[in-house]
Amino acid sequence: MRETITISIPEDIKKQLDTITAQEGTTRSGIIRESLRDYLFIRQFRSLRKRMMAKAPRAYTDQDIFDRVS
Repeated sequence: MRETITISIPEDIKKQLDTITAQEGTTRSGIIRESLRDYLFIRQFRSLRKRMMAKAPRAYTDQDIFDRVS
């Protein structure tokens, strides 16, 4: 199910977004969806890394954590 949300962004970011959509032949929504997915993944990665490092009997690498998140 899809849901529509409305956001406001500064004009300079909108111009950059429009340039990218033209270059890549995609839509604003597509770019924003992809960006949000990336942000949420990075946020999950950082949260998991923080928890693992706090409890770790050894030091985990970013690759160890990436493997767990993926």
